Amino acid sequence: GKAFAIRLTSQNTNSKHNKIFHRTLGLGDEMFINMKKFNLSIIAMLVSVSAMAQTDTITSRVHQLKEVTVTKSQRKRMLTSTAPLQMMDRKDMLTMGVTDMADALHRMSGVTLRDYGGAGGMKTVAVRGFGAKHTGVSYDGVMLSDCQSGEIDLSRYSLDNVAKLSLVIGDNDDIFIPARQAASSAVLNIQTLPLPSDERKPHLTSQLKMGSFGYVSPYLRYEQSFSKAFAVSAVAEYIYAENDYPYEIRNVKTVTKDRRTNSLMSSGHGELNFSWQPHATNRLTGKIYYYDNSRQLPGIVHYYTNVSGETLHDRNFFVQAGYQKRWGDTWALKTIAKVNWYESIYRDKLMPGAVNDASYWQREYYASAALLFVPTKHWAMDYSADYSFNNLNGSSWRAIIGHPFRHSILQSVTVKYQTGRWVMTGKLLHSLFINRQKNVEQTDRTDVQINSARNMRRLSPSLSLSYKLLEDEELFLRASYKNIFRSPTFNESYYYHYGSTELNPELTDQWNIGVTYSPHLSRYTTATLMFDSYINKVKDMIVAVPYNMFVWTCINVGNVRSIGIDATMQVEHQFNKTHRLMLSGSYSLQKVQNRTNPESPNYNKQIAYMPQHTASGSVAYENPWINLILHATGMSSRWPNNEHYPSTMIEGYVDFGLTAYKQIHFGNHHVEIRGDIKNLFNKQYCIVAHYPMPGRSWMISINYKL
Repeated sequence: GKAFAIRLTSQNTNSKHNKIFHRTLGLGDEMFINMKKFNLSIIAMLVSVSAMAQTDTITSRVHQLKEVTVTKSQRKRMLTSTAPLQMMDRKDMLTMGVTDMADALHRMSGVTLRDYGGAGGMKTVAVRGFGAKHTGVSYDGVMLSDCQSGEIDLSRYSLDNVAKLSLVIGDNDDIFIPARQAASSAVLNIQTLPLPSDERKPHLTSQLKMGSFGYVSPYLRYEQSFSKAFAVSAVAEYIYAENDYPYEIRNVKTVTKDRRTNSLMSSGHGELNFSWQPHATNRLTGKIYYYDNSRQLPGIVHYYTNVSGETLHDRNFFVQAGYQKRWGDTWALKTIAKVNWYESIYRDKLMPGAVNDASYWQREYYASAALLFVPTKHWAMDYSADYSFNNLNGSSWRAIIGHPFRHSILQSVTVKYQTGRWVMTGKLLHSLFINRQKNVEQTDRTDVQINSARNMRRLSPSLSLSYKLLEDEELFLRASYKNIFRSPTFNESYYYHYGSTELNPELTDQWNIGVTYSPHLSRYTTATLMFDSYINKVKDMIVAVPYNMFVWTCINVGNVRSIGIDATMQVEHQFNKTHRLMLSGSYSLQKVQNRTNPESPNYNKQIAYMPQHTASGSVAYENPWINLILHATGMSSRWPNNEHYPSTMIEGYVDFGLTAYKQIHFGNHHVEIRGDIKNLFNKQYCIVAHYPMPGRSWMISINYKL
């Protein structure tokens, strides 16, 4: 059956004031919006329903299950959003044949992924030509950070513990969020599996994945409610992969076959989560997280050699807690605190004298408070204030110049108005960055920078709206504008030979207009269509081009303009109770061009690693025997440099995959057996120049739930 979120509602279902308060709180607060007058017989996060009920949850119809009401589906939220919003839950991932985090992001329109190949290859995501540093990543409502590079390596996060992914481009109508979440051009929200209901019985999930090139990954999750108010979960995961996949390299008519070397990866991660809700109007949640990854870094593939001696050991530990409180229908408070520690140790055994070896340690202390005020049924207001302290230490002046630290203070004021068919949201964000250095190592080198980066501040406005065009049709028009400000990272400011404390911040403007439509094609066929067009402008853009898997060269392009369209489609047809066909697809066109100097030969050229065309699609057939999915992703050719040097172009590709799975239920036991064939036609291609992707491979997983 399909698992879907339950919305808790008041007996006073006619209160428009309650409804706007509930919608304002957003997806992450469905469990928190209860009042004393709520008369509930159960508090549930997940329920299982039959195949026919699965079909109904895709529509906008409301269903009464005893005293719990399902009110707003994921599809409905995407339709009414004032800014582009894409969402993917566990059921979507399964029926689309998604295999990992990188594959999930490939299915979203407007996303450009950089992938070094294999299970251990670094993966960063850029949205609509802005670059990965402009894409924020939220993990259970708290933003992840990397003050050194500014980019989040998404290969660190597996989908086994993820309940939902959502991508917000700009600022949409969810206003009860930390100010830091509004400080990025786009935000990828990773929402992990929810804690269980007040049922006291423990639940256990175990999984084993095995695949090509020495891939093995066991996974274990334990969850239990110890009372009506208190629940915990614990997750442990380990991944081992040799990544010694074969590849071909062509030199005119000569074809050389070889295998990837120095690619072994051994990583593990664990989480401990708790939720304490002593009363319907307040809740305390917490998370302890640890990640450890020791991997070899395969080198650039040149003709006749791919020798590399690089290794990277990453360790990340953080503790975060959140508290939410509500007073009646009018006020709500959300507070967050987080302590984060991150270590990376880089070694290159082939470099004489260990001249390239470097270790880095970064720390972060973060606090956030958001206050929501809903005075009437039409108006809602939010004030959010965030503070963070970041510092970075390197093993030597060759690793990082000095010991920089930064105080960041972000404040946002948001106003939301909705009436009839209209929803309008306006936000003003103030960003203040105070940069300092301490314990600067004195050297006799004149090319070593010892100054602090400049302090920076900025006011950034945004405005978005949604309008229902037809009274009786699910047809919505949306438009949005956002101005945002990005401070240079510590690498961009202080990295030896690559950083500069004189860098200007990046100033961006993004305009979007789009439409969503959900026609009921027939009694058994539903569809959701989304189309957006946009123009983005970046002033003083800093582009990171890979030198190797760990060191990036920063180039200040100046002015960049991005023009494009995004389109997504989902169609579902229910033949009968046991047979269903699902189609999904996405397409993006983006022209991300250098607009700095009209006299330059690089003027109007596509920025490095930005394809003009990306697309994905899947066809899924559910039946009583074995469910089958055929899926594909692809992109057009790219240039690995801004100058478009001859013979350096990276060819486009289309990567097909095939998935088959079977779910077996007996009593309280659930078993899912799944098989995947990746790169079905053994296509040889690269996403990052000279880092070949794996060819045809397989993976088998067995998942058991009790």
